Amino acid sequence: MDEKAPQKFTDMLTGKLSSKLPGKLAERAERGPVVAVVKLHGVITPTPSPMSRPTISLQTVESALTRAFGHDRLSAVVLSINSPGGAATQSALVADRIRGLAEEKKVPVLAFCEDVAASGGYWLACAADEVYAHPTSMVGSVGVVSASFGLTGLLEKLGVERRVHAAGTHKVRLDPFRPEKDEDVQWLRGLQDELHEQFRDWVRKRRGGKLSDSGEDLFSGEVWTGAKAAELGLVDGLGTLRDIVKERFPDAHLLTVEPRKPLLARLGMASSVRFGRGGADTVLSAVEALEHRAMWNRFGL
Repeated sequence: MDEKAPQKFTDMLTGKLSSKLPGKLAERAERGPVVAVVKLHGVITPTPSPMSRPTISLQTVESALTRAFGHDRLSAVVLSINSPGGAATQSALVADRIRGLAEEKKVPVLAFCEDVAASGGYWLACAADEVYAHPTSMVGSVGVVSASFGLTGLLEKLGVERRVHAAGTHKVRLDPFRPEKDEDVQWLRGLQDELHEQFRDWVRKRRGGKLSDSGEDLFSGEVWTGAKAAELGLVDGLGTLRDIVKERFPDAHLLTVEPRKPLLARLGMASSVRFGRGGADTVLSAVEALEHRAMWNRFGL
């Protein structure tokens, strides 16, 4: 399949529409510069949402990023970010892909923090050359969190015997069906500290001398409003996506490039199929939905 086919179709459609526009407007639509907008909305996770809500992973957004950076009249790429965070590895993979495409195509990347760009969401924002937020946006949360459930005694109450056989002293850690061990918690804390240091290094690398030296701990996991984030150097300025793009690229028109949804999600069937499996899948789906909801609730959303 011709990789440029989607772009050719877009150009053909633009041409047909522009033929119905008067004079200068038609010329601008046909030949004018473009600012591509990619929506990075949702929890960052390698698994799909149990409620058919948008999620962010390299798999779900790579095609949109490739299409956005592939436009032949591209002036800039804008990341519209609305995410409370999620998986560290997926955050890094998506950010690395953005940087790779930006360097390959030699175009600037701007990020706009909507309701929230926290934790992994802020990791994504730092992939941009410039970061903006609304004064009321929630920004930051440079830290690492791990959450799980303790189900000790549950199986016994249900009359179920669980059998686990493992080779290797540390093969089984943090088993939710067994009492928590201090040594397992210390091991987890070591992983968190390592990931936290990688997060700090990424922010320092991307934000550099823009970060405030006010003495406030920018890497404590705290979250700030967009207005405060601007004072701390976590973002470059305040405003809306359309206003700043219009100011920076007055002759360009916006082209929104959204990740393609799976067929079942487009038909509104994904969650019903998953919940329809029954038993353990239903319970797991409900738990995942609660966890996703809790991530947004941390920021009052």
